[in-house]
Amino acid sequence: MKYELKVAHLYGDLLNTYGDNGNLLALNYYAKMMDTKLDIQIVSLDDQFVAKDWDIVFFGGGQDYEQTIVSRDLQNKKAELTSYIEDGGPLLAICGGYQLLGHYYVGANGEKISGIGALDHYTLSQDDNRFIGDIVIKNQETGETYHGFENHNGKTYLGKDERPLGKVVTGNGNNGEDESEGVIYKNVYGSYFHGPILTRNGNLAKRILLTALHRRYPDADLSAQEALKIEPTF
Repeated sequence: MKYELKVAHLYGDLLNTYGDNGNLLALNYYAKMMDTKLDIQIVSLDDQFVAKDWDIVFFGGGQDYEQTIVSRDLQNKKAELTSYIEDGGPLLAICGGYQLLGHYYVGANGEKISGIGALDHYTLSQDDNRFIGDIVIKNQETGETYHGFENHNGKTYLGKDERPLGKVVTGNGNNGEDESEGVIYKNVYGSYFHGPILTRNGNLAKRILLTALHRRYPDADLSAQEALKIEPTF
């Protein structure tokens, strides 16, 4: 392999409710196509997160019990994780990970669980309802269409400097009200898409990998990687 990237899997031993660790399998698959080796390591409870050590971060979701534990530990990583994000580090956050990057989310039992406020969104809970089913969104900036499956109780509302990952074509999205799904902030991508999202939307995996490669190897000729054609899988 010509290139190597270090990937931090936040709380990978605790958060994998919907098999979203498959995003790392997909990322590794596309990385090999781009002549890149991934060194994937779990960063979990009591582990130190140092921003400069990582090229990509993945943050999945889990049940409220595990996420409550993660929420407390995450505060110790807040400064470095926020620094990583503000410096343009690529990060993919799914469901609970997406929620915990914001200010807070309200669990199914009504408990308010603190995030780290690295992004300006917040998440409320629905009474006796979940958003479940196939979902399709279109990114208004790139024109890319993303396909996935949503299953969440939370209703997320975006804040300052946040843009949706896409506009809902079919499905519910962030909150079922404003036609937004997910978030983009700098090089952070958050979403409620399961499936996992990168197995069906390799174009997003390519985008994340290219961002990481340009940051790690600013003088490299990445024209071959940029020219790689990846078709979405519906």
